[in-house]
Amino acid sequence: MKTVAFCALFFFLAGPVHLSPEGRPRLREFGLKTGVLEPGPLNAITDVAGVKVGHLTLIEGKDVRTGVTAVLPHDGNIFQEKVPAAVYVANGFGKLMGSTQVEELGNLETPIILTNTLSVPTTADAVLDYILGLPENKAVESVNPVVGETNDGWLNDIRGRHVKKEHVLEAIRKAKTGPVEEGAVGAGTGTICYNFKGGIGTSSRKLAASRGGYTVGALVQTNHGGNFQINGIPVGQKLKESSGRDSANPGMAQEPMTEGSCMVVVATDAPLDSRNLKRLAKRALLGIARTGGYYSGSSGDYAIAFSTAKEVRIPHRLASPTQTVTLLRNDNMSSLFLAAAEAAEEAILNSLFKAQRMEGRDGHVVEALPLDKIKEFIK
Repeated sequence: MKTVAFCALFFFLAGPVHLSPEGRPRLREFGLKTGVLEPGPLNAITDVAGVKVGHLTLIEGKDVRTGVTAVLPHDGNIFQEKVPAAVYVANGFGKLMGSTQVEELGNLETPIILTNTLSVPTTADAVLDYILGLPENKAVESVNPVVGETNDGWLNDIRGRHVKKEHVLEAIRKAKTGPVEEGAVGAGTGTICYNFKGGIGTSSRKLAASRGGYTVGALVQTNHGGNFQINGIPVGQKLKESSGRDSANPGMAQEPMTEGSCMVVVATDAPLDSRNLKRLAKRALLGIARTGGYYSGSSGDYAIAFSTAKEVRIPHRLASPTQTVTLLRNDNMSSLFLAAAEAAEEAILNSLFKAQRMEGRDGHVVEALPLDKIKEFIK
């Protein structure tokens, strides 16, 4: 019995908890740990060398709560130097533009952009402007923009379609390496996760040198529901019981839809082709399940994975009709699978821990995850 209890509580408190409204803690800053692999130095998708992330956050008046998040796989012209990529869908109630060409050709030729549901067409148009505007692309006549979304209409005037092309281009321009801002920022500005304020989260895992030393990073846009848990502890149910209310969220006077969507972006420096990247994306979606999601009927749950390894990049033009690449063997994929599941799980939790309370459209309010109560449950 003691062993079972220890496994169920596989996390720990490490040092003081910082709950200032100016800067809510990430999961590990709060003193919790999930998974068995170690994160990279930043515990972010940008631990994969060369990956950049940029946000544009739109908060205007009482009704605009939305934004854009851009993920760039490398510093160069991605159209001219494409990266292998793949998409896996857990439940397809969503709009991942460009996914069919990624599926067909196995590569990515634009940044990955996340936004709200009704801003996908505008965002794609902005990506076209970005790619076609690069000097090396003057002769380009076909581009496959990759744009993902979740619906932020509870807090945001989504019908107003406030995301403009200049916002998307600014998010791309602002993309940088280093720490990634999380919570209610960028494409996660108006999103809701497990009936608390969700948003953007990120995490990474670094494999030991004996397993290749590769890094896997995940970035998520959380807007989904389910039976919220942390390391198997039914936190959502405990919060409901402690509130004395039947609602899934004790702090929400009016309830949004409890079903929603989650976009997962996975990056790795392991030399993988599109086939094994699809397998990696499939495992990343386990991160949703590990936090209590179950890919509900009206949830768009997608993962898109890419490799930054230079030995597998795909030049737009080659003099030779063939290309020789070096690939990681199938037998060495299992550690990467675990890394993807753990990184996505922690990224989802980071999105919840970092996001702050928000009031938006029609006076709707979504409370932040009550970290003081989480601390009590852990004790």
